[in-house]
Amino acid sequence: MGRLRVALLLFVAWNAPAWAGDCPRPGTLGTSRVLEVDAARYPRVGLKSFPQTLPLDDKEVVLTFDDGPAATTRRILAALARECVLATFFQVGRNSQALPGMVRKAAALGHTLGHHSWSHPHLNAMTFEAAKNNIDRGIAADEAALNGKATNVPSTPFFRFPYFQSTPELLEMLQARGIVVFGADFWASDWLPMTPQDELKLITGRLKAARKGIILFHDTRAQTAAMLPDFLKFMRVNGYHVVHVVPKPKSADR
Repeated sequence: MGRLRVALLLFVAWNAPAWAGDCPRPGTLGTSRVLEVDAARYPRVGLKSFPQTLPLDDKEVVLTFDDGPAATTRRILAALARECVLATFFQVGRNSQALPGMVRKAAALGHTLGHHSWSHPHLNAMTFEAAKNNIDRGIAADEAALNGKATNVPSTPFFRFPYFQSTPELLEMLQARGIVVFGADFWASDWLPMTPQDELKLITGRLKAARKGIILFHDTRAQTAAMLPDFLKFMRVNGYHVVHVVPKPKSADR
């Protein structure tokens, strides 16, 4: 009976949204607040690419993950759930098409699902029409995986350019559609091979220097999946707070 109870609790923890207020375990990092991002006020955010970023207080962090879903995404989701933390995932459309169950799992846990093109190309090196089609195909694949219906109108109007490589025309097109373009304020450089310990040292050092901001990770990287529990613990011990970003509801603009 004890084993059955433990299994049931684990199932509930895995399948329920990881809101801080709902977290049954004391001593977790939790999600400190939800920030509604208004596309009209914040069309482009992230100081590595743009002059503006999100209005975060000292020691507030937005966790973002690119390039998934992938086999390693499950470990990322589990680490976040253990600390009752919500993040934003910028998904590659062909990966969403291949792993729709993982897309729905991330959504069921309460995470925000943004978009990251269909095939992760250098969009700035393509014609406008080819780049636009790649963006729209990615959105459609993400939406089909999540809701069972392909559409290039995103339910979450958040987009991140692969390699942060945009063009003025593409930025204007996305802004006209009410889609927020996310850059980042700093990142873990986890596209480079390194040990989880080295990645932890690098990202904690950058966090100490920046003190707040949008952080970029990749949920496709095994080293990041292995490092993440220790990073979340570092944040908890050192008084950092996780902010979860969501789109501002359209009804609120009326």
